[in-house]
Amino acid sequence: MASDTRSTTARTATHWQRFAVPYEFPIVFTEGVFDPENPALRDVLCRLEPAKRHRVVVFVDDGLNTGRAPLTEAIVQYAQRHADVMELACAPVVVPGGEKIKSNLHFVESLQQTLFDLRIDRHSFVIAVGGGAVLDAVGLIAATTHRGVRHVRIPTTVLAQNDSGVGVKNGVNLQGVKNFVGTFAPPFAVLNDMEFIVTLPERDKIAGMAEAVKVALIRDADFFAWIERSMDALATFERPAMATMIRRCAELHMRQIGQGGDPFESGSARPLDYGHWSAHKLESLTRHHVRHGEAVAIGMALDARYSVLCGLLANGEEERICALLEFLGFDLWHPALVKCGASGEWAILEGLREFQEHLGGELTVTLLAGIGIGVEVHEIDRARMRQAMIWLKERASS
Repeated sequence: MASDTRSTTARTATHWQRFAVPYEFPIVFTEGVFDPENPALRDVLCRLEPAKRHRVVVFVDDGLNTGRAPLTEAIVQYAQRHADVMELACAPVVVPGGEKIKSNLHFVESLQQTLFDLRIDRHSFVIAVGGGAVLDAVGLIAATTHRGVRHVRIPTTVLAQNDSGVGVKNGVNLQGVKNFVGTFAPPFAVLNDMEFIVTLPERDKIAGMAEAVKVALIRDADFFAWIERSMDALATFERPAMATMIRRCAELHMRQIGQGGDPFESGSARPLDYGHWSAHKLESLTRHHVRHGEAVAIGMALDARYSVLCGLLANGEEERICALLEFLGFDLWHPALVKCGASGEWAILEGLREFQEHLGGELTVTLLAGIGIGVEVHEIDRARMRQAMIWLKERASS
């Protein structure tokens, strides 16, 4: 027996491969990114190879290319002004915005075919100009072409500028499951242009504020207090208040990703996703008629009440949270929340299983132990969550 053990050991050798790869990319806050006199984009493209003329492909959200001076024309004029350092490989390509681009793999294949036809290489640039869905889809295309083409994000919504656009994730949906196909791939750079925010429809401005409230609730009580003090200015979309809110929210997301210890979510926790387990499911149940930020607002209110029922959060704090969200313009109830699935159970509760499945490992949901204090739990009492849901429904109808 001992001989067999020695023989097996002799045939087996384990060599450990270890290396670390530092990631670094700039997040630039600017105004008029495609103004020919603004060097921000030029500087980003030249960051590593200042003497080179860079090939660039630009994908533009179709919701942006409207008006008397289409955005595509501004991009062409910018490239012409800076022709010494950038070359458009083709005219800017207009792509579907919103969840449409994420919900059909046809668009991913079509955009990847464009990169193939243009012979885009790993030192070329793929620029995405648009909302979070366009950034997600184009980011996936850039990350999987030649195992990684340089990707520059130019987010154009509040939600993308203060959250998803400054992160390291991208992906598209499959079979109704949000972000089932995707990668972790940091962008080459991010350029946040406040001028895009000014021209947004009111509904989009409101939706993006949900992520600011979220990150304040789980990470920064002082920021939450600032949002409360500034809620009149935010509710009327005053430019200085919106700019401050977006930048601080982006900074907190950057801190969590860079210093939280798990930027690529290899564990079971996802602390930045407070309120998201139900939000993702609600988006799916409504076929994305409820937008992401709107669903997150409802999810935060639901989980705040559940936190109170669990004894984690002081009674009355959930009302404080709901009052702020409603003042900013959010509705905190939707009939789909009590839609029943095939089993007779509320379909929204299936979001718990899907949330766990997406991460793997044990269920990990972020709740609140106080304003600015997020805590992770690994079990959700469904009966208590139903109580929280009923509270939310009764509150909306009172």
